[in-house]
Amino acid sequence: MNTHETKTSGLMLIERVLLLKSLSVFSDTPETILAEIVHLMVVMNVSSGTNIVKEGEVGNCMYIIFDGRVSIHKQKKVLVELREKDFFGELALLDVETRSATATASTDCILFRIDQEPFYDMMESRPEVVRGVIKILCRRIREANMKLLEKES
Repeated sequence: MNTHETKTSGLMLIERVLLLKSLSVFSDTPETILAEIVHLMVVMNVSSGTNIVKEGEVGNCMYIIFDGRVSIHKQKKVLVELREKDFFGELALLDVETRSATATASTDCILFRIDQEPFYDMMESRPEVVRGVIKILCRRIREANMKLLEKES
């Protein structure tokens, strides 16, 4: 068993719940519901240099970085470097659209993937999860609006 597998295999339910709770998208979600989301999380070991998602491909899942760094970029321009406890691709949980950027593992990574279909099923019965996702979307829209205003001035 390699180091990455050891890190995730020993990760107890409560530790995964705390990881989710630390993410802004799930911060207002009660722990009992987070425990249900934990069961949707699929562990992925990704080698450095691997494209996790590619700009233009259809998305149907989000990723949470448990360990490592991921670069989000368009062509050669790096938009952001994400680290442990960051997440990306969350818009794909809501609709099946093309990815707006490429995500590449900058280091060896351990990611948790949450797929759209089981997440949809959970949202139907758990409005708290929907509220968290809406909150993130609203914040991203506000940030985009601020960037547009800054460019205009």
